[in-house]
Amino acid sequence: MTTRFNVGIVGCGNIAPAYVKWCRTFPILDVVACADIEPQRAQALAQAHGIPKVCTVEDLLADPSVHLVLNLTVPAAHAPVTLAAIRAGKHVHTEKPLAVSREEGQAILKAAQDAGVRVGSAPDTFLGGGLQTCRKLIDDGWIGQPVAATAFMLGHGPESWHPNPFFFYQPGAGPLFDMGPYYLTALVSLLGPVRRVTASARASFPERIATCKEHYGERIPVSTPTHVAGVLDFAGGAVGTLVVSFDVWAHTLPRIEIYGSEGSLAVPDPNTFGGPVLVRRAGDKEWREVPLTHNPDTGRGIGPADLAYAVRSGRPHRASGELAYHVLDLMHAFLEASESGQHIVVQSTCTRPGPLPMGLLPGTLDE
Repeated sequence: MTTRFNVGIVGCGNIAPAYVKWCRTFPILDVVACADIEPQRAQALAQAHGIPKVCTVEDLLADPSVHLVLNLTVPAAHAPVTLAAIRAGKHVHTEKPLAVSREEGQAILKAAQDAGVRVGSAPDTFLGGGLQTCRKLIDDGWIGQPVAATAFMLGHGPESWHPNPFFFYQPGAGPLFDMGPYYLTALVSLLGPVRRVTASARASFPERIATCKEHYGERIPVSTPTHVAGVLDFAGGAVGTLVVSFDVWAHTLPRIEIYGSEGSLAVPDPNTFGGPVLVRRAGDKEWREVPLTHNPDTGRGIGPADLAYAVRSGRPHRASGELAYHVLDLMHAFLEASESGQHIVVQSTCTRPGPLPMGLLPGTLDE
């Protein structure tokens, strides 16, 4: 049984340095190689972070010393790269979404099962101290029986700051597929799987104008919805509201709130690993901040580390392909509901990921 997992990174763009940093906080992981379709990006990542080997994607996947592939490519490449890694006998943790289409997502899960390897997917932010504290509060009954939830991700798109904003407005991205996984994964980790959804969605403008320095003034064609408003019926009975948008200049809405029979819970930004966590129980006159029960000093890398520990011990890993596929299925169901004007019964489900134990030291997870 492998005691340490050598990690190879495919895709050396904007998010890769964070993965390198936080993977290195877990002794079970060793980042040994990186690859990119633009070799200079792989060279730059390796030089900046001391990664010993730079290679082509094909050579990285063929390298028997690489046990776990981090697939940090753009969404359209997630399925091809993940499937190639599985064929090479590697475990894979991919950036979100798991795939662009349901068919690709199903193919990934089947290929991994057939090959006897694990597939995980971002986001792993629900394993951070903030959301794990929320999970414990819900499980311990602080707000009673959850009855409803709201989730809002509203902004004006990444074209003002991202060095390559074009893919954000193509299928497989937009606010739903780009940011929606953070919010939906958080909700599923807190409340369990969803059985039915409905939604309205639109692409508010046919094109955007980039104002980032790398592409200032360039026109970005829009071919995916940029404002989505949805309703979720959870299998456990709670009703959720989700609004994600790249069309809003300003708002005063919360990130996520969970409403229960005995009180309310304000959940921190699901794109982060920390707090604050606020509770207001029945009879309270104001919100109270709750000290975090779990370590917030972690980052992207806890999901791959959890996968590695799970392979070593045989337990389920938490940021699983099953969870990521359910979230992918939900996002497609929102768009189908908008197009059809109907509720969509969700065909997939997943096991609610287990909570992290309290008291874990930094850089460690449960076996």
